Amino acid sequence: MTDMTETSAPNTPIWDPLVRVFHWALFVCVVGAWLLGEFGPSIMTLHFWLGYAIGGLLVVRLLWGLIGPKTARFANFVTGPGPVLRYALTLFSRKPSHTHGHNPMGGWSVVVMLAVLALQVGSGLFSASFDDFVFGPFSDLVSEDVSGWMLDLHKFLAPVILVLVALHVGAIGFYKVWKREDLVTPMITGRRPRS
Repeated sequence: MTDMTETSAPNTPIWDPLVRVFHWALFVCVVGAWLLGEFGPSIMTLHFWLGYAIGGLLVVRLLWGLIGPKTARFANFVTGPGPVLRYALTLFSRKPSHTHGHNPMGGWSVVVMLAVLALQVGSGLFSASFDDFVFGPFSDLVSEDVSGWMLDLHKFLAPVILVLVALHVGAIGFYKVWKREDLVTPMITGRRPRS
């Protein structure tokens, strides 16, 4: 397990191209799927395809979290409660943390987001809305009760994902304003910006 207090100097490579492409592709697919689910046409084909894309991205990220470079590996940023608590105690310090990759709290936020998205994709695959004639591709493999429960779970998780996205964006803003740390540029360029 890596010491999460490790810091990176300006212009140090942090995020590899696959992590960056994954991040922005996931953002586009999640926002698109949510908008289509809430406001889109009754024909849900594009919503389904974005869901499949999210599922594929999650599989790639899971594999990359096992075999990718250091900052992409779950073993590097998923820590126990001790490092999370120690980091949380320094959270309101006005200085940038410059952790090399995800900090301990950010690491767990990644795990929660990926898990909730996996549940969302899974529930969509098995859900069915008989009133709207919208059926997930595997809804015929389960009973009508189960597919209805999956639809309820799918609908319940949509606002949960919105809250997680809002917390993510809020954390980025907090780091930018309070800690004077730019988290967006490294997710575009792969490198920590020069101060």
